[in-house]
Amino acid sequence: MAKLTIEDLKKIKEKASHTVALRSGQASVTVTVHIGECGIKAGARDVMKTVLEAKSESERTDIKVLAGQCLGLCDSEPNMTVQIKGSSKPVVYQKMDSVKAKQVFERHIIGGEVQKEFILEKV
Repeated sequence: MAKLTIEDLKKIKEKASHTVALRSGQASVTVTVHIGECGIKAGARDVMKTVLEAKSESERTDIKVLAGQCLGLCDSEPNMTVQIKGSSKPVVYQKMDSVKAKQVFERHIIGGEVQKEFILEKV
């Protein structure tokens, strides 16, 4: 068996720290993709995949991504909720697709700018 290098140990520690942060709930941002029957039909799985990929690319350990229940607003599916710790209330986005989800991730979650054109007004 090959000996582990310092770099190997650092990578293992980094990966373990990331996993522990996710499990312990130490998230400053929670993203919920609402995956009910209507959401799945409307493309919620693609939205979830996009958000998970964007999170992975960002290497942020303080973002939690969850699958949530249907909001009961079938006409607005797929929906995605972003809750940033310290914000007064969550932002619910409607009619998401991969392109919009990527934009919300980059501009709202990373950049702090709510994407008003996608907001679901009636919650």
